[in-house]
Amino acid sequence: MEGRYLDRADPEKGRFRAFILTSLKFFIADEADRSRAQKRGGGKVLSFEVSSGEDRYQREPAHNETPERIFERRWALSVLDRVVDRLRSEFVQYGRLDHFNRLKAFLLDQADAPYAALATEMGTSEGALKVAVHRLRKRYRELFRQEIAETVADAREVESELHYLVAALTRR
Repeated sequence: MEGRYLDRADPEKGRFRAFILTSLKFFIADEADRSRAQKRGGGKVLSFEVSSGEDRYQREPAHNETPERIFERRWALSVLDRVVDRLRSEFVQYGRLDHFNRLKAFLLDQADAPYAALATEMGTSEGALKVAVHRLRKRYRELFRQEIAETVADAREVESELHYLVAALTRR
């Protein structure tokens, strides 16, 4: 009655009571739909914040990396990790884990202390420390080649695999 439905009554389409009966059926059906909808939701309203979705996407890393490139980089990093683990094991075998832990920063180009400071701390000369770092890097390269050789079918593929892994690490 509030929505001026009586104005829609047209005597040419049928009797007034048929109009009232049909209107009442629609009203009851609408009320039934509303009551079922409330039961489905349990009267609970879920909050939906648009800003939280935007914030979530802003925190996602933005890159143009394909899944293939990500896989290749992770593969290359896992090879490097295995090589470092093998090198560490050799130092552990000779009881020189502390020595390895101090020198590996030079291996990974993450050394923040100059040679002289570390040499003094380790009780050796700067020249001896430089030789130790040189030998560590040389052994690392040897183990790296061995690790690659274990992943290829033919020894002639080692060089190309080495280049492939370097490219996978440097590609952006």
